Formats: sequence, C-alpha cells, structure tokens
Amino acid sequence: MKKSLLALAVLGAFAGVASAQSSVSLYGTVDLSAKYVKNDGSVRRLSLSQDGINSSQLGFKGTEDLGGGLKAGFVLLSGINADTGTANAKFWNRRSTVSLWGNFGEIRLGRDYTPTFWNNTIFDAFGTNGLGDSTHVQQIASAASYGLTGANATTFGTVGLNTTFVRADNSIGYFLPSNIGGVYGQFMAAASEGAATNPGRYLGGRIGFAAGPFDVAVAYAQQRLDLFDGKQKVFNIGGSYDLGVVKLLGYFAQDKVDAAGFIAKENRYSISGVVPLGQGEIHASYSHSKLTNDLGFTDDSKVGQLALGYVYNLSKRTAVYSTVSRVDNNGAARNSVTSGTAQTAAPTADGKSTGVEFGLRHFF
Repeated sequence: MKKSLLALAVLGAFAGVASAQSSVSLYGTVDLSAKYVKNDGSVRRLSLSQDGINSSQLGFKGTEDLGGGLKAGFVLLSGINADTGTANAKFWNRRSTVSLWGNFGEIRLGRDYTPTFWNNTIFDAFGTNGLGDSTHVQQIASAASYGLTGANATTFGTVGLNTTFVRADNSIGYFLPSNIGGVYGQFMAAASEGAATNPGRYLGGRIGFAAGPFDVAVAYAQQRLDLFDGKQKVFNIGGSYDLGVVKLLGYFAQDKVDAAGFIAKENRYSISGVVPLGQGEIHASYSHSKLTNDLGFTDDSKVGQLALGYVYNLSKRTAVYSTVSRVDNNGAARNSVTSGTAQTAAPTADGKSTGVEFGLRHFF
C-alpha cells in the first residue's frame, strides 16, 4: 500500500511538471496527387506523387507562459512521403526550433526557414508547391542547368550552391515584435561548424510592411562557400495586393555566385494571381529566369514557365485540386515541372517539360 502511494506521489510530481507546459499540439498535412509528366527526350511518367498545393508534414508544437509577457516554445516539423509511407533521412527536416519571445520580439534557435526564402513562397500563387511552383525555373542551384556532367557535375554539387535556399541548420534567428505598425522582419545567422558537407556561414535578413490588402518585403543574404573559398549573394523583393476579385502577387530575385571558377548570375521573377470563386480558387502564374555565366563551356540560358490551377475547398481542412504547367527551356537549361521519381529524366537542353496533376489535400 505504501509503495502504491509512493508511486502515485511520484507520478503526480511528474504530472505537475508536465502541466507547466501551457499547450502541446500535434498537427500536419497529407497532400497526394495523380501526376502525368512528359519531358522532351524521355518517355512520359505516370505517378502518385505528393505536395501538390501544400507540403505533406507531421508536426509537434508547444508553448509555455513564463509570466510577465515572456513565453517559451518549440516546433518539431517532419516532412513525410505520404505516397510511400516513408520518412526523410533527416527526420525533422522541415523545422526543429526552440524559441523565447515577448515584447522584444522572438529569439529562435535551430533548423529554420531562411529570411531569403519567404518572398519566393509567400508571393507565389502556388506557394512553391506542386507543378505550379515558380522556383522550377531556378537555374543557379542545378548542375544540369549548366550542362555539367560527370566530374564537373560532381564538383559543382560539392560546392553546395544554394543549399540554404529554403532552410539553414545551426541557426540563430531574431523576429521583430508584431505590434510595430505593420512592420515585420527576420534576421538570421547560421554557422557551418567546420563540416565539409555543410555550406558556409549564412547571414541574412528580411524586412517588410503589411497593411490591409497590401504587403511588401525585401530580403538579402550572403553565404560563404567554405570548400572553395567562394561566396553567394542573394537578393529578392516581393509583394501582393488583394483587390477582392483577384489577389495579385509577384517577386524579383537575383542570385550571384563566385566559387571554384564558377561565376554566375541569375535574375528570376514571377507574376501570379489568385481568383476566388465561391468555395474554389483559380491560381495562375508566369515565371522566368535568365542565367548568365563565365564557365566557358556553356551558353547563357533562359527558362519560362506557365501554370494554371484550380482548388475546390470541400471544407476548411479538405480540398481537391488540379494543376497544369509547362516549362520552356532555352540554351543549356534542362529544367522540369517536377523532380525525382515523378519524371523519367530531365528534359533535353533547350527542351520542354509538361505536367498535369489531380490531387486531394487534408489538414489535421
């Protein structure tokens, strides 16, 4: 009896500690689609793919009220391959952070989204997801887009160009408080920690202003490429305006790289819109990229993409959708409307890539 009472007392103590956590929640997304892709130079590919309008993911988040306006919290977010039921090699690949925030703003530590990524996705009608993703025209991070093969492609990949385009490991971030008249901002420093497989130090920031239907933001970053004593500079600016009958979005981005004899500059832009129609939405976009380089064995190249999609919301959590997209390559570019096993192979240089998908998305 005494042992039972002691056990209950111990469990009660742990329960008291656990209850100090104000809230912990499980959340996520499952997004799957039937996809058809045809690239010039290869046979068509039919597949069941994912992330057509949202990224499939599983997350945990929690907050604790420390009093005096101070809070602590965490986010652990894992991408999931819902079509095969597998996880990624880096399990918390999407985000793994701990935060402290109050009237001063938020300090955030861990693996997180870079400031220079947000303008690409927030001001894209397709949210950098699925066949309509505006970053499909991006060239500077792709060895294939330079026409590189064999040892040259391996060397290019080893440099690690644009590996922090979306997220950075080992980061320390600061976010402005949300009560300063519509102004918002994020600043980040991420260390390479001396690992040969990591990109070099990342330093970046983003500042924006949002009021009513209007939103605009500008971002800049420098990343040191330790392996070849190189550097990458990224700048972008984006904005949106909601007219009610249509929401207009767009951004311009410039990447400059100088590493291991590879000298290149890419200018990229996207113009898109979302038209609400009852429970549905029409999404449309045009994206374009021009790459100039000093490699000596490839010409400058251009990539254009047209995309059109429709989303029908069955509820606040569930939607069905369809997207059609076409990428047109010029010069050495071999960009596609998709990647991985959803295509047989990248299109031939100066070729085209076409895709259609029908999907179902559910939030939980």
